[in-house]
Amino acid sequence: MADIATIARPYAEALFASAKSNDLSSWEKQLDELARYLENNELLTLVSNPKLGADDLAKLVLGFLKSKPDESISAFIKLLANNHRLIVLPEIAKQFTAMKNKSEGAAEALITSAFPLEGAALNDLLVALKKRFGGKELRPTVVINPNLIGGVRVQVGDEVLDGSVRAQLGHMHDRLIA
Repeated sequence: MADIATIARPYAEALFASAKSNDLSSWEKQLDELARYLENNELLTLVSNPKLGADDLAKLVLGFLKSKPDESISAFIKLLANNHRLIVLPEIAKQFTAMKNKSEGAAEALITSAFPLEGAALNDLLVALKKRFGGKELRPTVVINPNLIGGVRVQVGDEVLDGSVRAQLGHMHDRLIA
């Protein structure tokens, strides 16, 4: 099968082009909600079943939304179901979010910390990171990983800043054995 990102790209681009700028957040929220469900292996198996009709699959997937879906999102999901592309919805959502962020001059920041990071500490870190990443507004997702021992690891796009104690110990180990 072709690369999922390649299959998803034209759908994400068309969706982004057709969405109104004031609807981008609503689209992103609904796509992310559906994408989380479609990352479930059992549901993926179900939507990949050729014996199920496209209308039934679209109704099933849309039924997962907490709120009543917009007419446009319903039409989009039906299009994916008709083209047997529901399995790429998580990638479409990811690419749509990336396009939205780019148009808004923002970026997703995955912050992995050894301890809970919130309030003033998180705000201070975001201010420092904003300077580091050229003034982009960063939309943080904080993940706790005690294996880091201390410090944080930040990923924005392809760039990773690893200031964790675990990484520092690894560098020290490498220098000592060299």
